[in-house]
Amino acid sequence: MRALLQRVKSARVSVDTKTIAECGYGMVILLGIGQGDKPEETGVLAEKIANLRIFEDEQGKTNRSIIEINGEALVVSQFTLYADTRKGRRPSFIDAAAPELAEPMVLQLAEDLRSRGIRTQTGKFGEHMLVEIHNDGPFTIWLEN
Repeated sequence: MRALLQRVKSARVSVDTKTIAECGYGMVILLGIGQGDKPEETGVLAEKIANLRIFEDEQGKTNRSIIEINGEALVVSQFTLYADTRKGRRPSFIDAAAPELAEPMVLQLAEDLRSRGIRTQTGKFGEHMLVEIHNDGPFTIWLEN
């Protein structure tokens, strides 16, 4: 599993010009599921995300988690995080999990975050989405399980 976390002021996902999900202050989680990833790994990743201290305290230090700031999350499936560009000019996505395996894991990660008290919405798996991200910082973190 690969996750690209972006601390955001706000974010929104639209499909066919209709907003389907949004979040306020918190994070966008662009999530790729790879071949060989196991469903039980979503809980481990959710725990890491929920407790990662990337939000500022009163002194401006990154000492607070999304839970501590009562932040929101937006999970967006992104198989392109598994792009292999080592050969040629066209990325290969052979390392990404098949959609029938990946979709339940993306939804499970969102549920794992909700179970930790984080208001979480998701994009629409397999759809062409317009993702509007207002990155705060910018502050972007790469996580890999």
